[in-house]
Amino acid sequence: MRNFSDLTEREILALAIANEEEDGRIYLDIAEGLRAEYPGSAKMFTEMAAEEGGHRRRLLEVYRSKFGEHIPLIRRQDIRGFIHHKPVWQMLPLNLDSVRRLAEDMETETQTFYRRAAARSEDVTIRKLLGDLADAEVQHEQRADELREENLPADVRRAEDAHAHQSFVLRVIQPGLAGLMDGSVSTLAPVFAAAFASNNTWQTFLVGLAASVGAGISMGFAEALSDNGSLTGRGAPLIRGGICGLMTTAGGIGHTLPFLIPNFWTAMAVAIGVVVVELAVISWIRWKYMDTPPLSATLQVAFGGALVFGVGILIGSG
Repeated sequence: MRNFSDLTEREILALAIANEEEDGRIYLDIAEGLRAEYPGSAKMFTEMAAEEGGHRRRLLEVYRSKFGEHIPLIRRQDIRGFIHHKPVWQMLPLNLDSVRRLAEDMETETQTFYRRAAARSEDVTIRKLLGDLADAEVQHEQRADELREENLPADVRRAEDAHAHQSFVLRVIQPGLAGLMDGSVSTLAPVFAAAFASNNTWQTFLVGLAASVGAGISMGFAEALSDNGSLTGRGAPLIRGGICGLMTTAGGIGHTLPFLIPNFWTAMAVAIGVVVVELAVISWIRWKYMDTPPLSATLQVAFGGALVFGVGILIGSG
């Protein structure tokens, strides 16, 4: 990996050409990933890619006149100081806010690159081009704002943001909440039944661990196999299943870990405190993302948790 200060003017131009090509392809990949659900944003990124193509052509003209036809392969990942951007295909399904922030970061980084490159250049033509492109990046940011206004009027943006929020709830919050509720509530009975039946914290921990992991595997498979997401818009089944399974296990492990404390009643007190926190988190998520009134969410979750907790104590004490 080389330092930016070690690059020749020929290498700087080659790097600038590669950067413009890569940025244009990133914008086109984003546009393609958004086209089905967010056509307004997709059109905006397509036009931003066209702007990058114009910059690339200007760079190619100057490079050809100065250094000929061959362009050495120099990429930003070969130079220290550049930000590593994750490929768009690894970000699917795309999040609107994430790709908008990515575009802003790319524009800022490119502007900084052209400013530094222009300051180092001793060739008048190259220095002028790089300075002009730095100014163009500032204008590009303004143009991006104009494109947003043209392609994303307030009502379209609100609709796209609402759709993005709904997709996030369907693909992440719902499976995660289902898992957290199942793990936190359904494992209460076996954990506390084992605790009162054995009065042994280690044995209780093993029962809770087995119940949590088993419930996580079961819920993960159930969520993944419930639908493939093609009609419901709930996203990839493996991702949903993974989220649901992990949250189920986490919900059960939370009130299981206190039983690593050797003293039985101390472990019991800590576990009950963890249960209260878990139920409060579930109530908050239901209020925040599922539009459930806070009092109603709290009472419903508390009632269910208390019912299962009481069953566990009754069975364990018997």
